[in-house]
Amino acid sequence: MNALKSGKAQGLVAWHADRLHRSPVELESFIDVCDKHSIEIRTVTAGDMNLSTASGKMVARMLGAAARHEVEHSIERQKRAKYQAALDGKYRGGRRSFGFEPDGVTHRPAEAAAIRDATRRVLAGVSIRQIAREWNEAGLRTATVKKRAADETPTEGKRWDSRSVRRVLTRHRNAALVLHEGKVIGSGNWEPIVDPDDFNALVAYVSDSARSLWITNERRFLGTNIYVCGRCGQRMQTATQTGGKGARRKTYRCSGGAHMGRVAEPLDGYISELVLARLSQPDAAILAGGDVIDATELQVKRNGLDARLAELAGMFADGTIIRSQFDRGNASLRGQLEEVERELIEARKSSVLANMVLAGDDLRTVWEESSIDVRAKIVDALMTVTLLPAPRGRRPGGAYFDPEFVQIDWKM
Repeated sequence: MNALKSGKAQGLVAWHADRLHRSPVELESFIDVCDKHSIEIRTVTAGDMNLSTASGKMVARMLGAAARHEVEHSIERQKRAKYQAALDGKYRGGRRSFGFEPDGVTHRPAEAAAIRDATRRVLAGVSIRQIAREWNEAGLRTATVKKRAADETPTEGKRWDSRSVRRVLTRHRNAALVLHEGKVIGSGNWEPIVDPDDFNALVAYVSDSARSLWITNERRFLGTNIYVCGRCGQRMQTATQTGGKGARRKTYRCSGGAHMGRVAEPLDGYISELVLARLSQPDAAILAGGDVIDATELQVKRNGLDARLAELAGMFADGTIIRSQFDRGNASLRGQLEEVERELIEARKSSVLANMVLAGDDLRTVWEESSIDVRAKIVDALMTVTLLPAPRGRRPGGAYFDPEFVQIDWKM
């Protein structure tokens, strides 16, 4: 266009008129330039074009409109094809995703296991920054292929940071959920890496603006800034005590002075057993919000709605119902499904206790596998631990630790 406007070129050769412009707005600007500078236009398949005459301009506009129609029609076909592929749950291509092989369907075992474990632990309160650190230490790398030269062997991945881990964990493909234009429209025909309910809970959890998961500092000891000094009411901090023969052990010391201390290990063990005993009680299902949440019943309801959605789609596919009937039924069932999923999400994200409560017979295992930071949050949610002044020396029976001098005030 610059060459035509400046007079450096007096003619233009094209394969066909529709290769010149497919936008009516651009075509009008082109016609003005060609008319003003008497530009000759010749095409291989459509002959010559004279844009200095009314007839030539009309032909150009008609050909341009036809070309624009073809573009828009092609876009519609592509959208329909993508929508149908999404409805069919097909993998629609792209670069390899972390957790999957290049075919987009088969799981890569080590990566898929890492995603499952991280989903569970983040829901339990572990920070995303901690997950990134552990993945890096384990030698895991992103699925991004780096290739600087044509003859260079591509290598996979970069080190993880909190943002890249967050992107992977909140990816709908992990739960075999298919997106179309930003909305979930069905399930994929591959095995999910994580349970859809856990995935939805995770997305809601990390989307909560009140949580700064990627900058959370992890505690290293159960009672740090949680246990309370019985003398002055200040929080307890950790310290290292050197005993006989150079032995070193962790202790708690009052942040307000050197007037209160306890050896950490037996105290933390005692508090852990109290937590497990409390969460084993029948009323433990009453979470922080005060509502009894029957996750099993909600899951059964969710499965029923999924089955009805699948049945509705089948009826539409075989012509039993028309599109308007499908749309009404689909909207109604989707609304019910969203409400059930919201309740399931709340059951998992409303409190750090939720995942412990839902652990059932695996309560002790889940507790022991949880990070110290998660355990500390659970202790803080359940009770106030006050360390009372205790006499020096061994207690009857030979032990130094005596639970009589630990005051527990239950919060729930």
